[in-house]
This record gives sequence, C-alpha cells and structure tokens, in this order.
Amino acid sequence: MTRVDLEEEESAAEARLEERLGYAFRDRELLRTALTHRSHTAGPGAQNETLEFLGDAVLGLVVTELLVRAWPRVGEGRLTRRRASLVSAISLAQRAAALGLGEFLLLGRGEEKTRGREKPSILAGALEAVLGSIFFEGGFEAARGVVERLFREEVIGVEPPAYGGGEFKTQLQEIVQRDLHAAPEYSISSTSGPDHAREFHVEVSVAGRVLGRGSGSSKKIAESGAAREAVELLRAEAGEAASAPRALSAARTRA
Repeated sequence: MTRVDLEEEESAAEARLEERLGYAFRDRELLRTALTHRSHTAGPGAQNETLEFLGDAVLGLVVTELLVRAWPRVGEGRLTRRRASLVSAISLAQRAAALGLGEFLLLGRGEEKTRGREKPSILAGALEAVLGSIFFEGGFEAARGVVERLFREEVIGVEPPAYGGGEFKTQLQEIVQRDLHAAPEYSISSTSGPDHAREFHVEVSVAGRVLGRGSGSSKKIAESGAAREAVELLRAEAGEAASAPRALSAARTRA
C-alpha cells in the first residue's frame, strides 16, 4: 500500500468518526492529537493529556447544565450524584466503546500488546480529549451539541436518584464501580411472545458472574428488573459480611 493509499484510508476512518460524533473538524491534526495516547510518543505536545484536561471541564459543565434544565426541581445532592455517575470513567468508556473510539486510537507497542484499545481508562481519557478538541476548535456550542447527543437520553430518561434510592441501573453501577471496580454488563438471554407483544429476558453480570435476571415488554424494563435483583443480592451479601464479625464477637462474649 502506497503512502497516498494510507493517507486516504486514514482520512476515510477519520470521516467515519466525525460522522458518529456529529462534528467535522477543520483541522484533522487536532483530532489526531486527541486520539494519541501518551504511550505513542514521548513528545509532550503530541499526545492528548492536555486536551483530556480541557474536555473533562467542558463535559462537567455541559452535563450539569443538561441536568439542571431537565430536572429543575431536583435538589443539588441528587443532581451531584447523577452527574458523578454520568461522567465517571466507566460511563465515559462505555460511550467511547459505543462510538468505536478504540479503533482510531494511536497507541504505543506496549499498550497494543496489552489490549489498550479496550482499557476503560484509555477510552474514557480519549473521549474527554476529543470533546476538548471540539471545544478548542469549534467553541462551546459545538462541544455542547456533541455532549448532548451522547448524554441526552440518559439525562432526560433517568431521574437523579435520591440518597439510598433511585433508579436501579444507576444504583447497581454505583455499587459495582465503588466496591468491585468493574462495570455491569447486560445481555438478552432470550425473547418470547409474538412480535406485537414481545417479552425480553435479560441477565446482568459482573466479571462473568450473573447477579440478576429480569423480564419485561422492553429491554429497558427487563434491564431495570435485572438490576434491581442484582442490587438486592449485593446488599444482602454486604449485610452478611458485615454481620459475621458481630456474630463472632457475640459468640465469644457468651463463651
């Protein structure tokens, strides 16, 4: 393949990413910088950490604005919890994966060998860097438009949870991220019923372990049911673990 062919292939790939983002770069070199992980080069000006820093700030501001506009009567504490969930590394990595961002990354040999294109931390950082590059070139409104396309459905569709309550998928993600440092994975185990009355059966698992199952007339309802079962299981297990030392202490006291 000639150099011209390689350049054309690279340009076509970048155009696919721009289409997914809904933003066309005037300066493609800026986009390449956003996609360049520090492992790829030793040059401080040729990798994406500075743009990641910028994108993190832009993302936080836009998500905050979207939440306030969507839920004007919800208190600060609930909004803060929801924002933290939306802009968490796991959440960003999931969105980056949905965009197929991993295939466009420029990585060093070490990261290539260790499947760096699939690492949540690298994917999340790259997405923030891309958002930072859009803000840098196109300004706030351009960046806001991309963030809104990526987050609008979850901002509007999921009410910010109250302390100790809230939507079960959000609760599960927070528990799993905090205690297991992983992400829940939902999969359709089966479907039943006619096309006009389809029933979805969903499983949610973490690190290969199935934690809950749910059914419903839509995938969203089934996933919520599976998440509820998983949250109840994890809370029960946490309660058993907490009560074991107390039970042992009580037994020793009686002895």
